[in-house]
Amino acid sequence: MADDSRIEDILKNAGMPSESADASDEDSIAEAMLSGGKKPTAGRQRVVAYDFKRPERVGKEQMRALQSLHEGFSRNFGASASALLRTIVESKLISVDQLTYSEFVYSLEIPTCFNLLRPAPLEGNWILDISPSILFPIIDRMLGGSASGESVMKRPLSDIELRLAGRVTSTFLRELTLAWKNTIALEFELQRVESNPQLVQIVPPNEVVVLVSFELIMGKSRGMVNLCIPFNTIERIGTKLTNNTWIGYASSKSDEGMRNQISSLLGESRVELVVHVAKSTIRAVDLLNLQVGDVVTTDKDIHSPLEILVEGVGKFEGRAGAFKGHKAVEVRSEAPIAPGQARH
Repeated sequence: MADDSRIEDILKNAGMPSESADASDEDSIAEAMLSGGKKPTAGRQRVVAYDFKRPERVGKEQMRALQSLHEGFSRNFGASASALLRTIVESKLISVDQLTYSEFVYSLEIPTCFNLLRPAPLEGNWILDISPSILFPIIDRMLGGSASGESVMKRPLSDIELRLAGRVTSTFLRELTLAWKNTIALEFELQRVESNPQLVQIVPPNEVVVLVSFELIMGKSRGMVNLCIPFNTIERIGTKLTNNTWIGYASSKSDEGMRNQISSLLGESRVELVVHVAKSTIRAVDLLNLQVGDVVTTDKDIHSPLEILVEGVGKFEGRAGAFKGHKAVEVRSEAPIAPGQARH
């Protein structure tokens, strides 16, 4: 009993609960005894366990830069895909994450369109995966189908379908090259296409990769497009992957010096100047029988002004004449702006 009294006194002097404390306070008692009898602070931060299987090797600033880069790429690729397929294709950036290569491979469906890329001058390979749920409707659209059909096919691509899918891949890589040009000039080479992603081992299973996921929407069809970038391929250009790289995309006001410099450079440019004298229509048989000296009549009045075009755009109105023995045209006024047309 004496020992129990001494323990009770020690706990009271330390400002800790006695044996009558609730079981929920046991963790606080242990922390206080390990810290020399002091009460734990209310703002103590929670300790987060570090997973050595998924090390975060890509910094937050680099991840933000990759996010900004591929957001712009996603918009441009959607526009290019729409032009290629002659229908509206919406491209959305879903996420930019880092995970291991094995996690990426085993998350994909089989079969799929697994493209092995060589991003020269970088070392190693990248992966472009296109889900069949969106690829088969795209191929169907290329062959004359509608954009509203849905696909449930689960099979590898045929040789003809691979050629058609290559057009989508080429469009993707062209826009990706433009998106990365502010960081590094890349030239992508498609090395091969696989249907089973587990047959392609570009890095060790535990190697960290950056997974950029997009969603393509065409009518009722939608599917994922994944770009896998192993970290070891971009590690040496990590210093370039900062938000400062993308400042060039932001709008900025031009100063007077810049405007003068642009004006001086444009001042030496040569432009095409065309004067439309008149227009007329004749029959084809009359055109074939035209000879030197024949007169072609027009509906244009001799006193009406002539249209002067600069690079195909109507800019001025003038009057025909002669100057120092040469045919000439005198600029009299600016051409009137047609309804709905902006002045260039």
